[in-house]
Amino acid sequence: YYERKKFDIKQICQFATNKKFTHLIVLGEDKKYKKKMCNGMIVSRLPDGPTAFFKVSNVQISTDLKSRGKSISQQPEIILNNFNTRLGRRVGRFLGSLYPHEPNFKGREVVTFHNQRDFIFVRYHRYIFDETEVQREGEKKDAKKTELGVKTRLQELGPRFTLKLRWLQQGSFDTLHGEYEWMHRRGEMDGRRKFNL
Repeated sequence: YYERKKFDIKQICQFATNKKFTHLIVLGEDKKYKKKMCNGMIVSRLPDGPTAFFKVSNVQISTDLKSRGKSISQQPEIILNNFNTRLGRRVGRFLGSLYPHEPNFKGREVVTFHNQRDFIFVRYHRYIFDETEVQREGEKKDAKKTELGVKTRLQELGPRFTLKLRWLQQGSFDTLHGEYEWMHRRGEMDGRRKFNL
């Protein structure tokens, strides 16, 4: 984490590229309220892009979640759910590239990007296996056998938030001369049945 201070995002992209970073994430926060909350996120794949801007809503940090677990800093598995259109597959691959493609299955941590009606719900979980006794009916009518069974449950690690894609741009961040692949237009949401992602 580095503070932006007064640097331009194009300068930050250049600095990050020189340091051999793979991604740049710039978070915007709303300073109107006492509690600062993230309301926008620019994600750029370095050095050649693409770059996307997401509106961020429904942010709950890890400490606000009930019965949360602690992350053990393992590489999580990635689940991309319901990215069906051409743009959706592109955005899904882009979000999946934020994590290395070497999951550690022993850590049992999962990051889920679930697309529903063009809103992307982001959740971070750990799955837990519990051994329990299961009673099964035997061959005789009154006889019951007790065997060990395995139940699986999820434990949320957090944070959780919702993303809404506002624009997707080819190349690294350049709002003046960059070529936009897709941009949200006002009025596009009114009574529509066709979704972009």
